[in-house]
Amino acid sequence: MREFYPLLVIGAVIGVFSVCFITAYALMKNKKDAIGFDRNMKDAEIVRRLIVYAKPYWKGFVGVILIMLVSIAYDIISPLIIGIIEETVKTEFELSLLYKLLAAYVGVLIVSLLCSYLQTMILQKIGQRILSRLREDVFSHAEQLSHEQLTAIPVGTLVTRVTYDTEHISRMFSRIFINLFKNFLIILGVITAMLLINYELALMVMCFIPFIFLSTLIFRKFSRSVHRKVKDTTTAINIFLSENLSGMKVTQIFNCEGKKLNEFRERNRKLSEARQKQVFVFSVFRPVVYMLYISSVMCLFYLGGRGYLDNTSFLGQTLNAGTIVIFYSYISKFFDPVQNIAEQFNMLQSAFASAEKIFTILDIKPTITDSPDAVELDKIEGNIEFRDVWFAYVPEKWVLKGVSFKVKAGDTVAFVGATGSGKTTILSLMCRNYDIQKGQILIDGIDIKKIKISSLRRHFGQMLQDVFLFSGTVRSNILLRLDGVSDDEVMDACRYVNADSFINKTDKGLDEEVRERGNNFSAGQRQLLSFARTIIHKPSVMILDEATANIDTETELLIQDSLEKMMNIGTMLIVAHRLSTIQHADNIILLSQGKIIEQGNHQELLALRGKYYNLYSLQYSKQSIKIAAGQS
Repeated sequence: MREFYPLLVIGAVIGVFSVCFITAYALMKNKKDAIGFDRNMKDAEIVRRLIVYAKPYWKGFVGVILIMLVSIAYDIISPLIIGIIEETVKTEFELSLLYKLLAAYVGVLIVSLLCSYLQTMILQKIGQRILSRLREDVFSHAEQLSHEQLTAIPVGTLVTRVTYDTEHISRMFSRIFINLFKNFLIILGVITAMLLINYELALMVMCFIPFIFLSTLIFRKFSRSVHRKVKDTTTAINIFLSENLSGMKVTQIFNCEGKKLNEFRERNRKLSEARQKQVFVFSVFRPVVYMLYISSVMCLFYLGGRGYLDNTSFLGQTLNAGTIVIFYSYISKFFDPVQNIAEQFNMLQSAFASAEKIFTILDIKPTITDSPDAVELDKIEGNIEFRDVWFAYVPEKWVLKGVSFKVKAGDTVAFVGATGSGKTTILSLMCRNYDIQKGQILIDGIDIKKIKISSLRRHFGQMLQDVFLFSGTVRSNILLRLDGVSDDEVMDACRYVNADSFINKTDKGLDEEVRERGNNFSAGQRQLLSFARTIIHKPSVMILDEATANIDTETELLIQDSLEKMMNIGTMLIVAHRLSTIQHADNIILLSQGKIIEQGNHQELLALRGKYYNLYSLQYSKQSIKIAAGQS
């Protein structure tokens, strides 16, 4: 029994350490910061869904596994060669035999290195292809989400999912999965070789496996939790940066730099704490594995040394120096993969946490989709009808209450009213940016829910107050999705809406650079570009939402001239606060608190002497005062 005392002592130490390990983690608090749209998923579900992305490249993975087997053979064979060399040098020293053994060792090493190179190259290519496909899937899915959903998900969240999280999954395919498989095979191979050489010493090494398994289970539990925390805090800081870097000018104008810096520090502190917990989890697990390795080596030296002196092991098998050297190498070969698995398992938990975030986004079902019987419309006339339409962004908080009206094809209809009366909402509902709760919206007598969304929106041209321009050139911002359009056609559209007045003054014309959000152009110039963009796409219905707001007088005259031309193209729907810009509209609809209170043309509404008359009189009197003040 004395021979087993060291094992019992070491086992007791490991047991105590494992208890401390569990207690330390149990005291850790890992509360989840819910950013929204996040949920926990089982490993089996994550793996099942990730396999879908790996499936097209199964041949590459099979090839890597075959190459990997050669590399594994080196890990199994090399200790045997070293042991034989040791015995050869000790017992029957023959220089020629030694050279042969060294040549064999070097040959196996070279083949193993070549296989590792090929394995890495193949896996990196596969990983990058999977990464590209995953990014495309996330971006494409985000494009399908409704306006309501895109408003609810911060931009920083989507950016993090497309860049940061997909990178972790790519790493999993290119490094983690295959290396986990490789290390598992190495462990099995080493155990098999040890059992064949000396099963008694092999059983001694295998006594440590339960402790490794226990430590891994504990590590897995807490590792996933801290990785989720890191993902959440990383997303939070990206959301903050996305918002505040875009709004830095406002921050500077209102002298809020100090406040925003403190807010950033708080988010940065949370991320730092989450990272520290992540490091702490791994920093505890790896020393546990290393301690098991040292313990097994101590047992080998004690039991092997006693057996070597007695020329027999503790259960009766013969021992020699070569066997002890082989087992020392095998113990290293056994625990190296275990420690590698620890690192890879840490990375795997990070990748699984990223996969949870990505699949959560991909699992969001678009609220606005095509019905099974939706039709494709090649063209529309432009007849629009609202039938008792009720709509609310928040349940039961109605923005529109039983709105009904008709728009004839080719007519110009204006919507006026106080802020929050529902003007812009009506225009958004026509394009199915949102779905109504009650009533019906018809285009040319067809319910818009029966029309394919892409077909419906293709026939609408929207010119909004806040024009969004993409980084690129003037030409690319006008054309957007159109191909095969000549520069002459683009310039014809620009001339039609008076955008050529400033384009021709730029150094590069249509090739003039457009910086982020078009910040190198004035508000009026961006608006004229949006007009040209709309005209060249030849819509049947044009939507103009406060396009003349905050525009200088000279540019407004150009816009007014453009609007008069555009009214002859098709149906036009206008939202405007300046009543002077809509006097020639065929129909003016006045809204108040989500209901239509007056409608008719300009003269008819003035004759009623109602709400529109009072609004027009108020604006006209203010304008007269301004003109008089200017003349004086």
